Amino acid sequence: MNLDEVLHYRRSVRAYDRTKLIDPERIKHCLELATLAPNSSDMQLWEFYHITQPELLAKVSRACLDQKATSTASQIVVFVVRRDWYRKHARFVLDFERENIRRYSPKERQAKRIKNRELYYGKLMPFVYARFFGILGLFRKLLVNIISIFRPIMLEVSENDMRVTAHKSCALAAQTFMIAMANERYDTCPLEGLDSRRLKRILKLPHGAEINMVIPCGIRDGNKGIWGERCRVPFDEVYRRI
Repeated sequence: MNLDEVLHYRRSVRAYDRTKLIDPERIKHCLELATLAPNSSDMQLWEFYHITQPELLAKVSRACLDQKATSTASQIVVFVVRRDWYRKHARFVLDFERENIRRYSPKERQAKRIKNRELYYGKLMPFVYARFFGILGLFRKLLVNIISIFRPIMLEVSENDMRVTAHKSCALAAQTFMIAMANERYDTCPLEGLDSRRLKRILKLPHGAEINMVIPCGIRDGNKGIWGERCRVPFDEVYRRI
């Protein structure tokens, strides 16, 4: 399928044919493709839990309120945001960028570019992602609002703003995964209606982890899990050409 066909084929399928199995290795590959999704500052503050064991599938479905999408799914993927990994990932990206610059940048520009990356990933990213009961976020908001009087600057730097940023990046990975799955003619359904506390216990997630969404996977059972035509607001109501 071309991209148009894939996007039209993908639907939020809420019931799956239990007699049709899906290959976990193909799902794993789709998750590898999901890591190619754009993400804020390349921080990649996510992890993916690919659930295949029947007893664990039942527990996850229970935490998802036993919706038909999870109770009939062959496999389930849980997308998790890991803001608590910001220091580790900032160091990882910095090490990568140093080598990337040495390999591909002109020699006369390498020192400056490496210095910029060291400032960005060594100091700025740890500063904007750090948390302390909302206090650090308030300090950052105050600081950038003062700076914004003199020049343009990003204003969304509170602890809640950074939480939104991390979840947006994870959602982009989830969407990329669903598109990749549609290309395999596998079906998915993104779910946010769930008991996140119960699900975190099932997956043994630490306090700093957050559930982004749960995506049941399978093969559609005819039209049982597709509720008629796809509903979309008229395009002219949301499109602005300026």
